[in-house]
Amino acid sequence: MNCEQYREAISGDPSFDGGAGHLSECSSCQAYRLEMKALDDQILRALSLNVPELNMPELPDIVTSNVVSLSARRRFSPPTWFAMAATVVVAALIGIRFVGVDHQTLADEVLAHLDHEPQALVVTDVEISDARFRSVVPASIASMDRRAGLITYAQSCEINGRDVPHLVIQGEHGPVTILLMPEEKIPNALPLEGDTVHGVILPVGSGSIAIIGVREERLDLIEERVLKSVTWST
Repeated sequence: MNCEQYREAISGDPSFDGGAGHLSECSSCQAYRLEMKALDDQILRALSLNVPELNMPELPDIVTSNVVSLSARRRFSPPTWFAMAATVVVAALIGIRFVGVDHQTLADEVLAHLDHEPQALVVTDVEISDARFRSVVPASIASMDRRAGLITYAQSCEINGRDVPHLVIQGEHGPVTILLMPEEKIPNALPLEGDTVHGVILPVGSGSIAIIGVREERLDLIEERVLKSVTWST
């Protein structure tokens, strides 16, 4: 098992322990494993919600002459009522990012994808192999000059129902995400604003490219390098 194979395995499952032999000889991957376990612990703590006890409100006295008979309205059993109320409480505590899947914007989905794949955002100086890069960015999608930056992560991911190359390069202040979307044509640039990140989706020919980094990162210089390095194949 080499460094790339081990890091891909532990990125998918931080508890992976099948590379003990490799770890015993590779200090770089030992440090990477510690980073991934720390990140996994941080995510678990963030998802641990303290849901308060559900208190049912007291119902007012009902004037029976104004009540519709049970045969004319839908009946809810007590378990169903409690389940509905609990669902409302949990939804209010978590906070829903989207109104509905059918109404998600491209910008919303890009930001949501970053939340879903935090293991990609690791500070490292280990570049992915040429073989890995070509498997994620094949000639049928685009040609890309790797001098756009130190590419430390490459994965084929689904955005808006399409498989697209998800790349990460190392910026001055942290990892910078790049999503190559050759089939997502947009008329104008779309700004991206997250809790701790900022970015933009840029129209590029018949498609678009998303570039996202931490707020301290100057993305304009990275945007210029990336745009010059990418050419769609179709």
